[in-house]
Amino acid sequence: MSQPIDNEKTFAILTDTTRCTGCETCVDACKQTYGLGPDRAWRWKNRIDDLSSTRFTTIIRRPGGHFVRHQCRHCADPACVSACIVGALRKTELGPVIYDSDRCMGCRYCMMACPYGIPRYSWENRVPLVRKCVLCYSRIESGGQPACTAACPYQATIFGTRAAMLAEAQRRFAENPGRYFPSAAPKVYGETEVGGVAVLYIADISLDFLGWGDKLGDEPLPALTWAALSKVPPMVFGVAGTMAGIYWVIGRRMKLQAEAAADGADPAEEHAHG
Repeated sequence: MSQPIDNEKTFAILTDTTRCTGCETCVDACKQTYGLGPDRAWRWKNRIDDLSSTRFTTIIRRPGGHFVRHQCRHCADPACVSACIVGALRKTELGPVIYDSDRCMGCRYCMMACPYGIPRYSWENRVPLVRKCVLCYSRIESGGQPACTAACPYQATIFGTRAAMLAEAQRRFAENPGRYFPSAAPKVYGETEVGGVAVLYIADISLDFLGWGDKLGDEPLPALTWAALSKVPPMVFGVAGTMAGIYWVIGRRMKLQAEAAADGADPAEEHAHG
């Protein structure tokens, strides 16, 4: 049973598409913070500006001059975390869902579990990793805010406690009657869907194309995710465990050899004593 979100202690982003100009200042700030480098038109990408190992956030251009920022939603009860059998993904108390590449074995269950289709795989690397927004967790831990929200010149994407972001959404609704979707009763996307998320949206168009929609419902997905994974033959999990063990052993040997070489010792002799 999932716990209700503590809106006063959990941090969140509020993205207002009516203020977004598509300048991609947020995208550039993210790229600079994580050293993501230039985008390339790999064959497994739909578009060069799609989410990828070089784009943790992007701007989707919609008809009528609408711009919508796209990134990980950081679910309160994430299906990706539930699906990860080695604990490489973790939900933090502050809100972000973070990723530990040292634990990841590359099974990509998280990619299949995410209802929004967010995680990407760095197929172009010799050792591929899962790549996604981590909501600048280290910056939040130290009292700061994500690079993207700090950089936005139009307050189209802002940061604060989830309670403050929900209150700001209602304030903007009240100040601009009829501007937001649906006009009769504007909604905050992500307030309740799949148990709630830490990346909220308000918009003047429907955002169903982002994966929102009535099919999601308000119940968290991890229980459903585990129900599906439990059907996988136990042998698969056994093989996965064996692979993880082999990966750890090989990694340890390589580390010992590198340390021995740095000390000027014989790597084979160092390994024999390791």
